[in-house]
Amino acid sequence: MVDKQIVSHLTAQVERLIEDHRRISADCRTLVAERDELAAENRTLKQRLRELDIRVKSMELGLGLSGKSGDRERARVRVNSLLREVDKCIAMLDKAE
Repeated sequence: MVDKQIVSHLTAQVERLIEDHRRISADCRTLVAERDELAAENRTLKQRLRELDIRVKSMELGLGLSGKSGDRERARVRVNSLLREVDKCIAMLDKAE
């Protein structure tokens, strides 16, 4: 009689554990899907931010070349920065050869 109670108790515990496992697995799949969606959105936002940064820098350069002395100084600094980047790229290409 006691053996039957132990078996039925263990059976109930196993069934509960199986149900918990199913529920947790479903939650995990949902969370993974949400994470993937957020990662894709994050990549899109980072790309948009890079594009906007490039636009801002271009506009600042344009403003700098158009007139005021303070703007000219910023434009000069930006042009020098761009030239340094180009020089680095050329140096890297030379090393690759």
